[in-house]
Amino acid sequence: MAEHDNPSGKPSLMQIVGSVFAAAFGVQSDANRRRDFTEGTSATPYIVAGVIFTILFIMAIVAVVKTVVG
Repeated sequence: MAEHDNPSGKPSLMQIVGSVFAAAFGVQSDANRRRDFTEGTSATPYIVAGVIFTILFIMAIVAVVKTVVG
């Protein structure tokens, strides 16, 4: 069963996380974009995952800067 084949029609957690990562770096495939927007899925999981990703990304940048600066 391929990653995009989901019998329930709703994207899995891994598909949502993958879509958020791909969107953050601007490399989302057309097939995944269509899956995300055409299956009647609420935007809420994508928004929550995006906010969590953004917070973790900022925390990682701050940690790297603190380590470099000393």
